[in-house]
Amino acid sequence: VPYGSKSKNNIIRFSRQIIRFLKTKNVKAIVIACNTASALALETVKEEFDIPIIGVIVPGARAAVRETKNGQIGVLGTEATIKSETYTKEIRKLMPEAEVIGKPCPLFVPLVEEGWLHDDITLQVASRYLEELKEKDIDTLIMGCTHYPLIRSTIRKVMGDKVNLVNPAYETAIELKNLLERDNLANKCDVDSPSSMYRFYVSDAEEKFKLFANSILPFDITMTKQINIENY
Repeated sequence: VPYGSKSKNNIIRFSRQIIRFLKTKNVKAIVIACNTASALALETVKEEFDIPIIGVIVPGARAAVRETKNGQIGVLGTEATIKSETYTKEIRKLMPEAEVIGKPCPLFVPLVEEGWLHDDITLQVASRYLEELKEKDIDTLIMGCTHYPLIRSTIRKVMGDKVNLVNPAYETAIELKNLLERDNLANKCDVDSPSSMYRFYVSDAEEKFKLFANSILPFDITMTKQINIENY
């Protein structure tokens, strides 16, 4: 990480390795919860693996089309996500007349990972990035990177209350629920506690991940294990 500055070939390679690892854990479905990997690797890996795999871009595009009134849609994302124009393609499948304006915001991810969610510096960076979008007549803005919804309040402060903010992660969770129920894969049993439902595996920086995750998740992470992804 970050994926946003990497080449398409590397992102596909990493995605294949991660999926091969997850399959050793007998998962029943996979969500590519990264906008960049969804944009550049999803179509390739869906063809290569015999397991349901969904990304975050199609649910986000669908929500934006549902929300917009004037067809003017902005997309915030990494350099790779914006350059791929995948959001534009998916939005125009649903609304051919839509105008989609993409804006890469590479500094948002390190600011979020630093924990500066409500900092003056983050507000200044957001104001600089979003200045040209404010000059457009967009009424809907997709927060097209996993980290961006964590600074939703800052983006809202800059863009104002009249712009709909779309969180693709939320829309993807709904799509996953629908997929599991449709394919009779949903788990109906109760669990003892939220933390017992999760296992976290990382390819590097285990302690850094745990600190960051515990700062944003509503429960403590009790199990994180570092694995050598190059073995897969």
